[in-house]
Amino acid sequence: MIKKIDHIGIAVKSLQETLPFYTEMLQLELLGIEEVASQKVKVAFLKLGESKLELLEPTAADSPIARFIEKRGEGIHHVALGVSTITERIQEMQEKGISMIDVIPRLGAARSHIAFMHPKSAHGVLYELCEKQVEAEG
Repeated sequence: MIKKIDHIGIAVKSLQETLPFYTEMLQLELLGIEEVASQKVKVAFLKLGESKLELLEPTAADSPIARFIEKRGEGIHHVALGVSTITERIQEMQEKGISMIDVIPRLGAARSHIAFMHPKSAHGVLYELCEKQVEAEG
């Protein structure tokens, strides 16, 4: 069902201020930056072995990431689990009593299909199911 940790999402106030820590101090490779207008967020992906770190900067005061930072400060926002056949995984989670924020997958960064589990059903952790459009190994 779950193939791997696809990425860990980290909420940040500013990509410009935060990226040097990851690229210069930790020497992680920046894979790209993109804006996901529907989520009111700009994201930067950094390669970390077989997984990635996803830095999330809010682009509007009413974005989910802006509200998260206002309430909890910068830090880990979610853990994304790589899955195949996301629609089946959503149905399976619901059948097992997991409350889903997204009952229909939506388009996320890097053209992936995503769906979030409600943290109340996952012991306080926000998990994202993430199905890549094109699987790339390595």
